[in-house]
Amino acid sequence: LTDGTWEDKVNQIRLYSGEKYELVNELAAGSICAVIGLSQTKPGEGLGIEEGLKTSELVPVLSYQIILPEDCVPMEILPKLRQLEDEEPELHIIWDEQLQEIQTQIMGDIQLEILQSLIQSRFGIDVQFNIGKILYKETIANIVEGVGHFEPLGHYAEVHLKLEPGAPGSGLKFAVECSEDLLAKNWQRLILSHLEEKIHKGVLTGSPITDMKITLVSGRAHNHHTEGGDFREATYRAVRQGLKEAESILLEPYYSFQLELPEQMIGRAMADIDRMYGSCEISETNGEMAVLVGTSPVINMRNYHREVIAYTRGQGRLSCYMSGYQPCHNADEVIANIGYDSERDLNDPTGSIFCAHGAGFSVSWDQVKQHMHLESYLQSKLDSSEKSYQSQNPSSKKKVTDDELDYDLLNQAVNANKGKKFSWSRRKKAMEKPDENPVTINNNHEPKDEYLLVDGYNVIYAWPELQELTKDNMDAARIKLLNCLCSYQGVKKCQVVVVFDAYRVPGHLEEISDYHNIKVVFTKEAQTADEFIER
Repeated sequence: LTDGTWEDKVNQIRLYSGEKYELVNELAAGSICAVIGLSQTKPGEGLGIEEGLKTSELVPVLSYQIILPEDCVPMEILPKLRQLEDEEPELHIIWDEQLQEIQTQIMGDIQLEILQSLIQSRFGIDVQFNIGKILYKETIANIVEGVGHFEPLGHYAEVHLKLEPGAPGSGLKFAVECSEDLLAKNWQRLILSHLEEKIHKGVLTGSPITDMKITLVSGRAHNHHTEGGDFREATYRAVRQGLKEAESILLEPYYSFQLELPEQMIGRAMADIDRMYGSCEISETNGEMAVLVGTSPVINMRNYHREVIAYTRGQGRLSCYMSGYQPCHNADEVIANIGYDSERDLNDPTGSIFCAHGAGFSVSWDQVKQHMHLESYLQSKLDSSEKSYQSQNPSSKKKVTDDELDYDLLNQAVNANKGKKFSWSRRKKAMEKPDENPVTINNNHEPKDEYLLVDGYNVIYAWPELQELTKDNMDAARIKLLNCLCSYQGVKKCQVVVVFDAYRVPGHLEEISDYHNIKVVFTKEAQTADEFIER
């Protein structure tokens, strides 16, 4: 390929006629031939400017263990089976490292018989199969935020992912809603690649997850300690932690079927379908034969064609097609039979690793959010929504919660200096001389809480020590400033609000969150910190 990732030389061009062929040096467009010498091609692959064929839309729903003869070594047979997999895209060959066995994922019994015959004719190996099992999947029913943290000594990464249910059959979709002020673009791309590279397991049965949108909403790296592998660990753990918090749903494959049989046997067939937790309706009748169409779980329809042949005396005909995944009709029974324990799965942990006193320690999934370093994305959005609701409905008669009291406090801080502008020199003076009182809000001539509103980036770039930190990592400078202001608030007992402008971030919405004992604001797009403080 001239613009691909590999090159091969064609040694021969053959024109076949039955078993005979003719060697030629060139062919005109539209001719059919065979070429010798290509070692890296795959079925359906387009060469040169040709596009490859679309992959098969058939999804395997059954898994069987391939039972080899006693004198066969699995790792010697596996490459041969991979050849068959390359030739037949609908065939999936899997090596289960934990069980040390070869498995195949296919559509049904007929394909199984063909595979058995093919292995015998091509490789002279007589294989058998076990009874097989259904390939389940999992999804979620609600929106959650998954948090993954990986911080053994000398490493650091934290990832926040929003998991939300998708439409049936939509598969997995990935997106980013994370500000580059929080996490650099290269780290964001790395996290997305880690999300896409792995088949993520659910927490009910360990089956693959599907029909879900996973969005990167927040994250943090360390300038000196973060490596690529740290974000891989944090990303995987964030997915698992979110799944543990979510309301998970077990999905099973369903067949769409068409059953043609004598009209007098419709009652028997409809009773069978109902017993198999399916649904059906009569699509047509002609006096002698009738046609039923409907859907039913694959596990209940696997061998039903044999029953149809038996009770119709060979007159019935059943056709089944894969129609997708739906909630499992006997989920509790399946989960109990599989017996998967997500918290004991060492290959896919649900907890995170934090560091304290120079050593890393493990934190279980239900305690991760009590140790995480970044604020909750969903909670900040909820807070903003409730704040907006209160501002639009000031006379709303509802119970005031602690969170709402915080919003009122922030509203007072935002409106305290309305109509006033403070110069940088005055803000700097307040920072350098903590004995001076910050701005005091007086309303109706009664003493009120004191507020200090700080333009974060102005302070950072005017403070030489913090300005030096920005050359390596803006996050480090921000955290340094916030920690200083936390100490200042502890001494003065005033209400500190630090404002960072995000006016250059396209589509950025106003963000308000807590950082220990102070408030932190990131303005919306096209709004400076001065404008926010003035407002």
